[in-house]
Amino acid sequence: MFSRFKSAARILIKGETKKNKRGPIPSISAEEVAEIKQFFPREKFFILGHARSGTTLLMRLVRLHPEVHCNYQAHFFTRPPLLKSLVDSPEAEEWLTRKSNRWNQGRDLSPFVLRAVADAIMERDAAKAGKMIVGDKSPTSTIHGQVVCDMHAVYPDAKLVNIVRDGRDVLISERFRNFVEESKFLTAEDKRIIENLRRDQTPFTNGTRSIFTETFIRNIASRWANDLSETDAEAQRLYGKEYLSLRYEDLLLRPFEELTRIWKLLGVKKIGRSLEKQVQAEMASNPDEEWQARRNEGIASFLPRGQAGNWQRLFTVKDKAVFKEMAGEMLVKWGYEKDLNW
Repeated sequence: MFSRFKSAARILIKGETKKNKRGPIPSISAEEVAEIKQFFPREKFFILGHARSGTTLLMRLVRLHPEVHCNYQAHFFTRPPLLKSLVDSPEAEEWLTRKSNRWNQGRDLSPFVLRAVADAIMERDAAKAGKMIVGDKSPTSTIHGQVVCDMHAVYPDAKLVNIVRDGRDVLISERFRNFVEESKFLTAEDKRIIENLRRDQTPFTNGTRSIFTETFIRNIASRWANDLSETDAEAQRLYGKEYLSLRYEDLLLRPFEELTRIWKLLGVKKIGRSLEKQVQAEMASNPDEEWQARRNEGIASFLPRGQAGNWQRLFTVKDKAVFKEMAGEMLVKWGYEKDLNW
């Protein structure tokens, strides 16, 4: 009894003790999903994939369909501060769960708020395009499987598409993006490689010299393998039949067939054959390549953009050995190699 009086007196004098951390943000309920769809009725989907795996190309292609809109990169779930940061504080929790707040009907409004914000961002854009199916593409390079868990907590009713690319080509594309854009993360050794590459490209194409440092290969290969493993596992577990994975290389070989699979997943009403010509025309353009050429022509011209198999002419024996150590098994799992004898 004494402790209760003491606690009451402390609250009376100093006010209630503030929490240092909010509780877990609850997942949206089926009832809340039904409620939010009264205001934001468009069907939603998300395109995921490791950076430099073709997410941008896939976005450009999928929105060619007259019913489908897709933009980029909201990073609702894939890059800090993340969508959930809007309510991820003790103050926001107290406000959205406050018993005197009759709007919340005794519930934590956090998931409803998050869904409303993301829906408004996407549907605002889709409405301008006059389309009823809308999605976002954002790479999953750093957070991996947690991306899918956070997404499912807000969008359990969405469709999910994950594009995968040979990690060796991902490694090369990532390297040249850093070179062309003169990334702030370049080391002194990286800069020496760039200067040598500008002077003479021959040693870098005949297996004599590597365009990588060993640290770079280990970091990117490890991230790529973890991303594929975690994202695919969580997507299968949480989304099941509403999840589709495809390989970038198959998209290059059979673009219309792969897109047809995706459009059917999204529930479009009709897939006209006239779309095939639009797809081929879009495949022929490469805005990213054109931009990088304007940015740094000397480096950008060294690597044909968007092609499969560039690694075969650029990997040294040591590069292969390091990549096998870090991510060789993942190449086998996704059908890029039959075994580790490559």
